[in-house]
Amino acid sequence: MKVYIFKRLVIAGVTLLGMSILIFVLMRLAPGNITDMIFESAGYVDEADRRKLEAELGIDKPVVVQYGRWLGEFLSGDLGKSYRYDLPAWEVIKPRLPVTLELAFLALAFSVLLGVPAGVISAIRRGRPIDYALRVFSLAGLSMPSFWLGMIVILLLVRSLGWIPSMTYVSPFDNLGANLFQFLLPGLAVGYRSSALIMRITRSTMLEVLREDYIRTAWAKGQRETLVVWRHALKNASLPVITLIGIEFAFLIGGLIVTETVFNLPGVARYLVDAIQFRDYPIVQNLVMLIAVVVVFANLTVDLLYTWLDPRIKYGKA
Repeated sequence: MKVYIFKRLVIAGVTLLGMSILIFVLMRLAPGNITDMIFESAGYVDEADRRKLEAELGIDKPVVVQYGRWLGEFLSGDLGKSYRYDLPAWEVIKPRLPVTLELAFLALAFSVLLGVPAGVISAIRRGRPIDYALRVFSLAGLSMPSFWLGMIVILLLVRSLGWIPSMTYVSPFDNLGANLFQFLLPGLAVGYRSSALIMRITRSTMLEVLREDYIRTAWAKGQRETLVVWRHALKNASLPVITLIGIEFAFLIGGLIVTETVFNLPGVARYLVDAIQFRDYPIVQNLVMLIAVVVVFANLTVDLLYTWLDPRIKYGKA
């Protein structure tokens, strides 16, 4: 196990190194930079001032030097300085990170609580009306974008109840009830789509496991349905489900841009778009790298969970 973890960490490091190069190069290939934005807003261009500003920002140096400096600072925990706000990048990212994490965890919780039981019920009631109803439910979730569903819910609430969700972010430390109520709708809107995916993969894997000999033996011994389905069958059918949950969590961290915009949540994903528009290199590069780190280590965590769920899986000697 230790050898496997070491190898995976090495692969993760190489992957993140490649991601850092790709992110850095793509940012430099985009037309314009922060100095263009500043002088455009000022309405004039003084080449002397422009060169001075580029020197202060460090973007007048060769690309290789800029990359080496950025990577070294990132590895040391220094996320650089935001060109747009003239503040350390971490001070800009820090207050927005809990918003995105809370929404992602809440959406993931909804998706698991809805998707896994629905998939199990659909599998054990295959061909019955409840199975067809749940399959339609999942197809609807896959067909509707989460931001569109959120907008429809807001419109319905406004028209039927005259209620408008809070347009100002409420911290859980200020008012936990108001915070959870504010995140309830976006969490359900995003979690509905993920629950549809989880429900379908749970159903398909459960149908395969329910055909296994040991499951038929458990039925023949007269064991309770709850014990056979939820303890034996679901545990052995959960490997693909765990994989999908890990992938969905990684996707949610960086894929909440439109949802955060619709519900006016000051999260990381929404701010990432603004940083791209203003060519705020440190913010963009570090946010995307943080998302890449989450994706890589989410996959590693999922792989390690396999050994706990299925003792037959071994990753080498400890």
